[in-house]
Amino acid sequence: MSFSFVRKSQIPPLFNWLAKRRPHRVVLLLTAVLSIIAPAYAAEGMADGIYYQTFGEGKPVLIINGGPGLDSEGFATVAKAIAAEGFQAILFDQRGTGRSPLPAIDNSTVSMDLMVADMEKIRKKLQLKQWTILGHSFGGMLAAHYASQHPAQVEKLVFSSSGGLDLDFVADIQPRINQKLSIKQQAEMKAYQLKQAAGDSSAATNEKRVNILAQAYVLDQSKAHLIAARLKVVNMKLNQLVFADMARIKFDHKQSFTQFKQPVLVLQGDQDIISIDTAKKTQHSFPNAQLEILKGCAHYGWLDQPDQYYRALFTFLKA
Repeated sequence: MSFSFVRKSQIPPLFNWLAKRRPHRVVLLLTAVLSIIAPAYAAEGMADGIYYQTFGEGKPVLIINGGPGLDSEGFATVAKAIAAEGFQAILFDQRGTGRSPLPAIDNSTVSMDLMVADMEKIRKKLQLKQWTILGHSFGGMLAAHYASQHPAQVEKLVFSSSGGLDLDFVADIQPRINQKLSIKQQAEMKAYQLKQAAGDSSAATNEKRVNILAQAYVLDQSKAHLIAARLKVVNMKLNQLVFADMARIKFDHKQSFTQFKQPVLVLQGDQDIISIDTAKKTQHSFPNAQLEILKGCAHYGWLDQPDQYYRALFTFLKA
């Protein structure tokens, strides 16, 4: 089966006009158009039980979504934007999520090493010698774990609002979330958390909690509902198993990349729930890394500041 995709040669005169007069608007308009005209322009496949999609053609860029405990739903916009710049963007559902189900979810079927092995299955299925890896949030931690085991297969690395190279950052998350919520919002969210801890597993209580929590993840509150929809479906059992596995293996890659010469980009919002100090620690752990601070941006750069986010990303990918 063949799949078509929008190429630069097909960009209409409007884009050319904007490129000359309003270059910072081109990415925004192109991304918006792609979200309308190319909703299904992706090839699908399975790699030994792991579902993946590919968008476009060119050098491959694997996108690892955050979580853990979430599928890749919602990242197609990023994949299409990358593909429109002449790359092959790849999404996949992490084991136990979405279209990559497991017969059982426990500590024998969920681990960081197994997730790395899943990524290798995809690379081999697509017959790729190397790929660039973009990891968002927890996805950055998984990207680091993969790169520590398969450095020769990594052409470039992108950490997008990433968790740390160790687990120290976790202690900062809740205080930073609280800073972004009002006193009333904090009290309401705490009340819903207590209800859940007491056994309230209703969808209504969970929805009320995540609707508040989502507001800490973006500055553009018109996009908060997109984050709430994702937070609502986190598989918490899987989430806890992954973090338990990281604790078990003493996840710490700050010294793993002293010989890693490939280019690295660290993208971080200046108002993220993950601190800039965490981003700086990641940058300093690689010999060839650059840090881009996105102004007026929280945890989702392409939602809060798409022009800044994509400009920095595309400049790096094309360098």
